[in-house]
Amino acid sequence: MEKIEHDIIIVGGGAAGLRAGIEAAETSKKLSVAIVSKVYPMRSHTVSAEGGSAAVLRDYDSFDMHAWDTIKGSDFLADQNAVEYFIKEAPKEIIRLDHWGCPWSREADGTIASRAFGGMSVKRTIYASDKTGFHILHTLFQTSMKYENIIRYDEWFVTSLLIDDGKIRGVTAINVRTGEFNILKGKAVILATGGAGKVYEFTTNGNIKTGDGMAIAYNAGVALKDMEFVQFHPTGLPGTGILITEAARGEGGYLKNSEGERFLSRYVPGKMELGPRDMLSRAIITEISQNRGITDAYGQHVELDLTHLKEETINKKLPFVIELATKYADVDPIKEPIPVRPVLHYVMGGIHVNINGETNIHGLYAAGETACITINGANRLGSNSLTECLVFGAKVGKESANYCLDTELSNSTDDNQIAIKEEKRIYDGILKKESGKENIAEIRSQLRENMDTNVGIIRNEKSMKKACKTIGELKNRFKNITVQDKGSLFNTEFISALELDFMLNVAETMAYSALARCESRGSHYRSDYLKRDDEKFLKHTLAYYNGKVPRLEYIPVNITKWKPVERKY
Repeated sequence: MEKIEHDIIIVGGGAAGLRAGIEAAETSKKLSVAIVSKVYPMRSHTVSAEGGSAAVLRDYDSFDMHAWDTIKGSDFLADQNAVEYFIKEAPKEIIRLDHWGCPWSREADGTIASRAFGGMSVKRTIYASDKTGFHILHTLFQTSMKYENIIRYDEWFVTSLLIDDGKIRGVTAINVRTGEFNILKGKAVILATGGAGKVYEFTTNGNIKTGDGMAIAYNAGVALKDMEFVQFHPTGLPGTGILITEAARGEGGYLKNSEGERFLSRYVPGKMELGPRDMLSRAIITEISQNRGITDAYGQHVELDLTHLKEETINKKLPFVIELATKYADVDPIKEPIPVRPVLHYVMGGIHVNINGETNIHGLYAAGETACITINGANRLGSNSLTECLVFGAKVGKESANYCLDTELSNSTDDNQIAIKEEKRIYDGILKKESGKENIAEIRSQLRENMDTNVGIIRNEKSMKKACKTIGELKNRFKNITVQDKGSLFNTEFISALELDFMLNVAETMAYSALARCESRGSHYRSDYLKRDDEKFLKHTLAYYNGKVPRLEYIPVNITKWKPVERKY
């Protein structure tokens, strides 16, 4: 067991993790910053984000407008102090990325281009064609390589946190290339591992999004907040779940049913295709359930029609949409509509942190989708998430650096004992165990089917109780899995088993948190409680690990000046 020492350990190499690393490295050259990622950073899921990054950069816009759109979009569950900080820092991050070389799309006068996005009052989504996340991640990655005090550990899988006397001491991790178990000691740890969309079957999320950081924190006693709120994006390709970016509607695309009708006039007449994602997803499901969907080789869906747009516009602003629709749906969006249906896209909940990204464990921080600050509340507006990674990545980078400058590295011998216990748990209890009869892939598939069916777009008490029961049964079955591959080098089956362990815990917090929230708010829509209930549920859910089912507590929403009103568009 090798022991490696750094000042700051960042788990995750996507936008939030890289931005945190850059900020920490810039704060002090004395600090040693480790970025530990289970994939090469350029394979982080940020690369898949397409549409854009929200920020106030126009005279016709204002901070108050961006804040109001975000808070209203959240169905008033966003913490307003965090939103106010976020919207004021957002423009600085966009300009900083511009100076670092991000190839933002430009208007004719040379200014950074912006487009319309759902739930936004004005055009404020900054973009780089329709590969915004790709270009942001490239820019951050190449910028991070300038700093000699940033050390990367690519293809290392973090399994647990080292905690002693309420303070973070580091992490345990497997070098996937060699199979070796390691201790990475640090004064501070930042979790930036992204979301947990792969607990669902039909999702835009890549296979790496298994809720690792959320589960690691949860297992260590940190609460997961608002896990009942998961976002379904209205326009995924049937079958694959591949995302067709909201930018397609921002540029003027129409959603149509089997009758060729722009059906959103019945649901969000003031916004139509630029309504918030939760409302559009429910509208599509309603159209399908009322037999106005389209049923063909792609299954049940509606259509996203871009054919009325200029060919030049589609080629210039939506080239990736053309590529995806042609390759994965065999349609040319310039000439024919694209089949689409709602698909799991984003987790609004996450690790409970304050506005500085701090958890209840000294020296432990979180940022990005794995964290819940919360600016997204019950429903995230499209294009806020990339900016959130930048703003709060920078925030936790600065906060953790300042913390480390005033903190000594622990030499506690307890760290070794904790690490030895973890090593036995994962190697003896999972990898080397011979007696198990359960199959990893079967349990994973049944978990995802359960979440799709019972904790989906429209929920009720019966379905969610079934979800909770099923997850409990799957967790018991997981105890009897067998890993067939006993090797050390790149043992992906072993890593999949560890990921599944994380996924089961994260999914359980989602199901139990949703069952306990007896109202409809944002993405959490219950057919047995159709209305929002501010009197009982204008509060955040906290789910704590206790070895059995999650223990739930609640804390109030931070409201500064925007009082909850009926959410209409």
